[in-house]
Amino acid sequence: MRKEILEQSEALRKTIELESDKLRKVSHKLRKYKRFYFVGCGSSLSTLLTINSLLDYLKSENAKGVYTGFEFYYNTPYIDEETAIILCSQSGETRDTIYAARRAKQEDIYCYTVGITNDEQSSLASIVDDVIITKAGKEQAIIATKTYITQLFVLYSLFLSEKFDRKLKELPAICQSLLTKVEEECKRAAIKFRDTKGFYVIASGVNYGLAYKVAMTMLMEGCYLHGCPVYAGEFRHGLIEKVEKGVDTMFLKSGLPSDEITNKALEFCERIGARTLVFDADRYYKFDSIFGPFILIIPLEWFIYYLALEKGVDPAATRHIGKVRY
Repeated sequence: MRKEILEQSEALRKTIELESDKLRKVSHKLRKYKRFYFVGCGSSLSTLLTINSLLDYLKSENAKGVYTGFEFYYNTPYIDEETAIILCSQSGETRDTIYAARRAKQEDIYCYTVGITNDEQSSLASIVDDVIITKAGKEQAIIATKTYITQLFVLYSLFLSEKFDRKLKELPAICQSLLTKVEEECKRAAIKFRDTKGFYVIASGVNYGLAYKVAMTMLMEGCYLHGCPVYAGEFRHGLIEKVEKGVDTMFLKSGLPSDEITNKALEFCERIGARTLVFDADRYYKFDSIFGPFILIIPLEWFIYYLALEKGVDPAATRHIGKVRY
């Protein structure tokens, strides 16, 4: 996992260098569609939650929906010729997502399918109309690092390239600077929380997708700890009755307007004595708040890496998950 964390900036550079033309072409095609469905599982699902929230934040007029692979398969939404389906799978072999891609192709009315994967020879790449290949190279750790950040980059590029092209191209250098800048701080945080039983991970807007990843595919898979993602706005509808001394809460922020409600939840937790751990993108690097997940993922990866070591767990291994190691 450590090796793959350190390869992230290079993976971003290669993806920009080798896929820019394809990204522009697919981005142009997507403009004519009025309905977008996003399909993926695990870390891929988290990137899709992020792009869906981002399009809402930017006031996109398109109808949208986010689905896990088998939810799309069994509860297929309305599809017509104005529908584009974006399917993400890092290996390109996630069974749930492959089934969803095949179901989309079984519909009587033509729809446009785009695959985002790290393997050009994968099953997903062979099914979809257009495919974007993330240039992350081989990844074996259970926690997606370089495949996550390159997939997120591709999604941002497909929908934001016209307006944010310059900022997108700054991301490899930002990533590289963060890799060394935040490691020791996150290692100290892991030592401080070595006795944790898990976290409620609280965020809003584009950062909620990352909260989902932290809880579901980093804490659970990487550390074998309890993780639960919570929308900041839902804190007072349940979790407010659960937090108390001995309950650990994690907060993700990047300067979004909705961080106002995240801060209120944080203040409540601190007031009653719950342990809090805050990851604030502005502390690590001053950048546009909508790019929060790109800034936050690096310190979060270091924290999870060192927390796993403190727990005596191999953060690259699995006990029950059969991750496709392509």
